[in-house]
Amino acid sequence: MITALGKPMPRCNLSVVLCLLLVSVTARAAEAPIALVIHGGAGVADRAQMTPEREASYRAGLTAAVDAGYAVLQRGGSSLDAVATAVRMMEDDPQFNAGRGAALNDDGDAELDAAIMDGNGPRAGAVAGVWHVRNPVDLARLVMDRSPHVLLVGAGAEEFALEQGVVLVPRSYFRTRARIAELAEEQQGAAEKGKAPAGNPKGTVGAVALDRAGNLAAATSTGGLANKHAGRVGDSPIIGAGTYANNQSCAVSGTGDGEYFMRQVVAYDICALVAYRHLTLEQAVTEVIHEKLRATGGTGGVIAVDPAGNIVMDFNTVGMFRAARDSRGRRDIAVYRDK
Repeated sequence: MITALGKPMPRCNLSVVLCLLLVSVTARAAEAPIALVIHGGAGVADRAQMTPEREASYRAGLTAAVDAGYAVLQRGGSSLDAVATAVRMMEDDPQFNAGRGAALNDDGDAELDAAIMDGNGPRAGAVAGVWHVRNPVDLARLVMDRSPHVLLVGAGAEEFALEQGVVLVPRSYFRTRARIAELAEEQQGAAEKGKAPAGNPKGTVGAVALDRAGNLAAATSTGGLANKHAGRVGDSPIIGAGTYANNQSCAVSGTGDGEYFMRQVVAYDICALVAYRHLTLEQAVTEVIHEKLRATGGTGGVIAVDPAGNIVMDFNTVGMFRAARDSRGRRDIAVYRDK
């Protein structure tokens, strides 16, 4: 290395400079914020229907998922890997409406939807109406990483899964006793012309994350509505409706009335308000969830994170299963408005 005077820098000084540069880069990386937020659906039962044991079980499931996803970020992993890890854990937990334990359609089958989006690019992948894929979020990731497409559906999506070496599972894997009972109640209620069935809480699972490289990601997975018409697809796999991420604005995963989220492009709208109207993330979420969505009769909620690591978890329903962790020390596990 040459000094400003044109003389070679002594070897010892060069070593000191390189060490200082390395320390500076390492310090900046350590200071970069990381954050992970998850939800397990906004279809939370009223407190009167929620037993302490059941709530404790949901909280345990949320804790396991948020801790697993956050551990990925702590190790220096990507936001994509973090959201996929968290969502995969909830897909494997039968108390959530995704993967095993997903809500059943009017034929008694689970039709599964999922999406994942990389805010760096941005890039996205999604699947809809699959019947034999244990972890739809992983298949959505494969669509993004190994195909030129964004969304694959039904038999074509499962053929792609086989091409990628994904082992399919029988439809019976997804049908739990709780979901079979829920479907029976839904169908009985429909037959009795408007009687509201008790049912289990309906919902979705999702995650958003910010990694140390400053990249945002979002992922959402669901079984959709109980007793839905076979072939119905909701907002979860629709990029911009239930799932969206862009490093220039925010990452969002939604849960609620899918038809309303699709009509109003909820996830994208929140990010657009941040990007174009320069609202804070909290302001954008409030406007969309409590004003725009509510004005049309839509119910639900979202989780969101921005490039600075600001977190928002908000909803216009009784509650939303949710959890968050970040490098500032935040660690929240909540169900109702007052936690």
